Amino acid sequence: MIEQLNKAFESRVRLGIMAVLVVNEWVDHAQLKELLGVTDGNLASHLAALEDLNYVQVRKRFIGRRPNTSYKATVSGTRAFREHLDAIERLIPKP
Repeated sequence: MIEQLNKAFESRVRLGIMAVLVVNEWVDHAQLKELLGVTDGNLASHLAALEDLNYVQVRKRFIGRRPNTSYKATVSGTRAFREHLDAIERLIPKP
């Protein structure tokens, strides 16, 4: 049963990123950083890995004159995350 767990979500940071993104439409970098309590570099590397898997979509734009980067879970990312959570639930014995 452990083979059904998705290795992409073994990191607590990636698990946290996806948990935030699947319940929100778009979340900007600063919000994610604050919610997860991680550094810019750490967050960026985990987001890049999730983006490479097509689990996260990135939107870069300007709000006024300030750059803003936001993230959204893709359909395939949401599906993979839910399947991972389902696999975890199957590992936990029911009373």
